[in-house]
Amino acid sequence: MNRLLKSSTWALCISLLIGAGLASAASQQDAAGRFQNRYADLSQSKGFLSWQWTRLSEGLPKPPQVATPVVAPDLKRIHAPQGDAQFTWIGHASVLYQIDGRHLLFDPVYAEYASPVPPLGPKRAQAPGIPFEDLPHIDAVFISHNHYDHLDLETVRRLMRQKKGPPVFYVPLGVDHWFAAHVPGSQITGQHRNVIAMDWDEHAQLSGQQSPIDIHFLAVQHWAARSPFDRNETLWGSWAIEHPRFRFWFSGDFAYSKDIEDIARAHGGFDLAAIAIGVYEPRWFMRRAHVDPAESVLTYRTLRARQAIGIHWGTFDGLSDESLDQPPRDLALAKDSAGISDAQFMLLAVGETRSFKRSQDPSD
Repeated sequence: MNRLLKSSTWALCISLLIGAGLASAASQQDAAGRFQNRYADLSQSKGFLSWQWTRLSEGLPKPPQVATPVVAPDLKRIHAPQGDAQFTWIGHASVLYQIDGRHLLFDPVYAEYASPVPPLGPKRAQAPGIPFEDLPHIDAVFISHNHYDHLDLETVRRLMRQKKGPPVFYVPLGVDHWFAAHVPGSQITGQHRNVIAMDWDEHAQLSGQQSPIDIHFLAVQHWAARSPFDRNETLWGSWAIEHPRFRFWFSGDFAYSKDIEDIARAHGGFDLAAIAIGVYEPRWFMRRAHVDPAESVLTYRTLRARQAIGIHWGTFDGLSDESLDQPPRDLALAKDSAGISDAQFMLLAVGETRSFKRSQDPSD
């Protein structure tokens, strides 16, 4: 009985992270006010419980054969960025991106569990690549959507309390109201607003030390929920951060769709793209919400990005059926098939920092 209860609770955790199918989409919002994908005509999945039973009976995911690479963070470099832009992989989808004197944090999750009911649910296998207390002062935080492996309550509360004042939080529509309800210090209206909600194709601007930094919230195919009762009441998407010296795209979670072609037409030619490569098995269930590595490579090529870094892998155990170490192997096969080099589409160790110049390869 205890094993069954634990398995049932685990299934609930996973359903709030991965999704039991996507609702049909013809417009941005349906009659009930729930957000919709732009292009996908997707019926409600009836396979979630079947998937959970299969992974339970087959003992999936299997333990990794190789540990996710981890390096000690170069704190001197993190606090004094080099090059036109600098990127540090904190783990999973958590990224520190530094441009023109500004420190930008994407989907920060410092929790031990990506779950609404810890200690059940996906557990962290690697410590965050930069200890929270060693982060530089964060100027802005970008949230792609509200799933627990991308939005952690205690992490954003700690950021709101950071010394020298809170960052500005850029969030999808609806997530601002979650901040107002759960994160003390949130201001979602008025002159002192520090939580800015954005719709697809909306634009904002952040001041850099030398030039403005343009912020674009862009549609991708995914979904949102933090409970069984709030499905798609908030929006989801990807972020383009454009500076005269460097242009960056952060994928968040997404399935490959015509949205990627739209992004390529409007914003393509990024200098760097952070593209999800993990949480993709079984394909019959995941393909509508998560790319696999072959689709990650396709995304890189469609966007005409100069370089890419794979994210969203190797950190939380149990999000999907592939082992934590499987995404790099599948990515290597996909890159080889497409003629893409490791310098073009790279993987970093947790905690690793890379500096980039617009017209050169990344420097170590």
